[in-house]
Amino acid sequence: MTRLTARFWVDAYLARLRFHDIPAFVTAHGDDTGGAVLVKLNTLDGQARLFQRGFDLETGARHWQVLNEGAEADVDASLARQRGFDPDLWVIEVEDRAGRHLLDDDGLG
Repeated sequence: MTRLTARFWVDAYLARLRFHDIPAFVTAHGDDTGGAVLVKLNTLDGQARLFQRGFDLETGARHWQVLNEGAEADVDASLARQRGFDPDLWVIEVEDRAGRHLLDDDGLG
């Protein structure tokens, strides 16, 4: 199966969020071709959730899983550690009081 470049996926995700009037920003620009992507959901109440893409080893299916959640400062510290491990990492911050991130939508896995 052909994989999309990280840049293509990020651009498509941001466009989908804009379509739903959900603000989102690239806070770290990773490698355009193969950089991993983390998505931080900021609910604007001091809380946040950090998502990373995972793989089901049995089926090969991709899915988004929570890497960290709780106080935004704690999530930011976790994010900083991840960036320290992987300088090619993309980070997208989504801001939505209702907690919408659209990662469960078809085509975003």
